[in-house]
Parts: sequence; C-alpha cells; structure tokens
Amino acid sequence: MTGSTTSNGMTGRQGPAFSRRRLLGTGLGAAAALGVAGSGPAHAAPRTAGASSKPGAAAASPQASTASAQRRGQAFLAAAMDAYPDHGAIRLTQSYTDQAGLFSTAFTYDNALAILAHLAVRTRDGRARAVALGDALIYAQEHDPAYDDGRLRQAYNVGPYVHYDGVPQPDGFVRADGTANVGTQFGFTGTAVGDMAWAGIALSTLARRTGARRFRTAAVRIGEWIERTGRTDEPLGGYKFGVNGANERLPFTSTEHNTDLICLFGRLARLTGDRVWWKRRARAEAFVQRMWEPARGGGSSGGFFYTGTNDGVTVNKSPIPEDTQTWTHLALDSARYSRSLDWAARELAVADHSGRRNSTVPAGQSYEGVTFSSASLLANEDAPIAEFQPKPNRNGVWFEGTAHLALALRDRGARGDENRARRLLDSLERAQDLLGTAQTVGGRTLPERSGIVSASSPLDTGFGFGYYPYRHTGATAWYLMAAVRANPLRA
Repeated sequence: MTGSTTSNGMTGRQGPAFSRRRLLGTGLGAAAALGVAGSGPAHAAPRTAGASSKPGAAAASPQASTASAQRRGQAFLAAAMDAYPDHGAIRLTQSYTDQAGLFSTAFTYDNALAILAHLAVRTRDGRARAVALGDALIYAQEHDPAYDDGRLRQAYNVGPYVHYDGVPQPDGFVRADGTANVGTQFGFTGTAVGDMAWAGIALSTLARRTGARRFRTAAVRIGEWIERTGRTDEPLGGYKFGVNGANERLPFTSTEHNTDLICLFGRLARLTGDRVWWKRRARAEAFVQRMWEPARGGGSSGGFFYTGTNDGVTVNKSPIPEDTQTWTHLALDSARYSRSLDWAARELAVADHSGRRNSTVPAGQSYEGVTFSSASLLANEDAPIAEFQPKPNRNGVWFEGTAHLALALRDRGARGDENRARRLLDSLERAQDLLGTAQTVGGRTLPERSGIVSASSPLDTGFGFGYYPYRHTGATAWYLMAAVRANPLRA
C-alpha cells in the first residue's frame, strides 16, 4: 500500500480527496477499495527510466551535496514529528504538510517508514526518535478506543484542528480520556494487513536494534492479528486485505501486502525462534509467486507481478502498480524475479516538466522517475482525479516509488544499476531543493528545502485516488533509505 494520498490544497476545494486508506474506513465498494491494496496490465507504452525530459530544459537549481540532502530529509522528519509540542510527549509524525488538507493526520504506514529511516541513518537523535515513535505505536495498540486485539488503525490525529464541517478536533495523539486519537474525521478507522505489516517490521527492527522486549511483544501481537484476520484458504491462498471501519473483513488479497508479510513473518521467526512464523511466511510467499507473469520469448512482455485478486480465485490483471515490482525484489532477493525492476524502470518511466499537460512543475525544472501504475500513464487528463481535485498529469513523477526503485536497483547491483539509481536519487534531491516551497506542518515553518513531495504534479494512480505535490513523510523516508542503501524488507 504505498503511501497515503492527500487532498488538494491547490484548488481551494472544501474537502479532501478520497485516499486509498480512507476507502477502508468509509466502507466504499470493493472495486474502489482494491486500489488500496494494489491489484495487477493496462498496457503501457515502453519507456526507459532516465529518458530525456523536456528538450532544452535542464534543472535550474544548484545541486546540494548528497550528505546535505540527507540531513535536510532528516530535518523534515524531525519537524513533522515535533509539530505539536504542547500536546504531549507521546506522539507520531504528521504524514503530509498542512497544505494537503489532511490536517494533523499521521498514517501508520508513514510512521513505520519514519522509524525505519531514523534507524537507517544511524544517528543518536534518529535512534531516539525511532524509539519514541515505536513507543507511540505500542501506545496506540494498547489504548485503542474500541479493540484490545493488537490492531492499529490506518491513521491517527496528532494535533488539534477545526474540520471542514466546523467541528473542532481539540486533542493531540492522546485524547483527554487516555485513548489513542483515531482519525475518525476522515474515516481512517479500518485496519489493513499492509499497514500492520509495516508497523510490525518497524517494531521488530527496534526489537533487534535495542533488545527491548516490548517491541518484540507488540510486533508478535501484530503478526497474530494478521494470522487470525487475514489468513485465507481460498485457491490463491495468502492473507487477505484486512477490515474496514465497521470491522468487516475485506474480500481481496494484495500482492504488496503479502510481500510485506514475507519480511514480517521472517523477522518474527528469528526474534521468537517459533517455526510457525516460517510456515506463515511460506504461505505469503506462495501467494506472491502465483502473481508472477514470466517473460515470454525474450521480449519486453511479461517479467512483472500482478497486483492481487478480488475474490481469491482469479488474478486481477490491471492495473499493474510499481510497488509490487520493487518491494518483491527487496523482500525476495531472487534472481528469478529480478526482471520486475527492469519492467518498472521501462514501462512506468515518466519525465515531468512545465511543458507537460496539467504539470505544476515550475518552468525551467524537470524531474524523472516512475509513476504509480500502468493506469497512471493512461489517465484522463480532461477530468479531475476526484471531486474537488485537479486534473492529472500522465507524466507526474511518484517520488515515493522512484525512491524504492532506486533502492531496489542499488540492492540488485547488476551492470548499470548504480548509475540508474543515482539518476533517480538526483531527481529526488532536486525535488527536495525546489518543490513544495513555503509549506508548513502544524502551522510551523519547515527547515529550508527539507522533505520530498509525494508527486511532482497531480498524479492519478488508476485506483481511484491521487498523489499531489505536498511534502510527505513516506516519500522522504524512502529517499533516506535509498540514499544510505538500507533495505527495510530484507528479513
């Protein structure tokens, strides 16, 4: 489930867009909600990541050093975590800048990534922040307003605001009654297996790095919730999506979620010594392998993973998302499937500049990377992505996905991979320098040129939601992990 979406702060709309995470909370139909999982090709025209962008338009910004870019990424994560100092020491990191219109929303997925990024940079401050965020996830697990079964919700509020309906939300992450402040205003009340898996990966990493038993205990509770709630004996097997805000089990199964579980269950097996986790890992891995479309005849067709299944019987073959190509490599480290990275780099490559239709990139700048899915390249540029949202740009760069592609290429290390990854990282660093200026978190000015926007221009994912040019915890965390070569999915 890659990231969460934002609302559109650029058009003066009165409410936020639906997001892949919001779909779970609002109980929308299965066809729409499958977008949250990632589901499997609208055929994209062959391209090459790293292809030329706008003719004659070079990046206009002076390039900061990579070390400086990493420090500024860390500064953004710190600022987003410290945005509400008057509302308690137990806190999570706000996911998007205020301009996104999601106020103080902190997605569980983004906070798991923030933990992993803080640990990856290996500074004393980063370690302390990772521990604090881990403790906040444990607090949420132990102080849910309705459940005591190990689950976490899609998102939480971490500071006060007045919602679009005029109703104030006065609390920080911990409500006045001591419960965790679940993001009910936007319907972020469901629980997805992918979100839970990432939280479990982050907590198990903390357990290994700190030796603290509380992190292992919380990670095991997450794994057990997934086993009870997600396991399916349908023909394609694996683990299903999770539950919506009404605690109703959702019918589809995601390649991305099961990829996350390969890592989580492997980590739990090592932490606990209990072999049952290896069996659960094998179940998740078997599902992922069933989603593989092998390359045929040495041509460009095939060599990718489909997105999942709607019913547990039939593979969903369109759209094909980027993360099922990159995360599978990071989790499996298998030469048999490594061609998925080439598919993503070729078939989902985009280059954005002001000459593109509906681009919001300033004149004189250009960015390259990958888009969200095969359907993103076919988006209707004449219609808004969703109500109150702008029209999409088919060439908008999804920076979060661009970062995990860069990391996966560096991890694979085949001929030319490092050069390709470096070009993608250069694009990410240029975006941090120049895009999303004058944005705030909790009303506070961000450190200069810190944090990476989720997309270079409004981008239609093809799953019923979009990404927009707002600085984002998730995109920044993935950039940091790519920059320091830290693979969060290798058990």
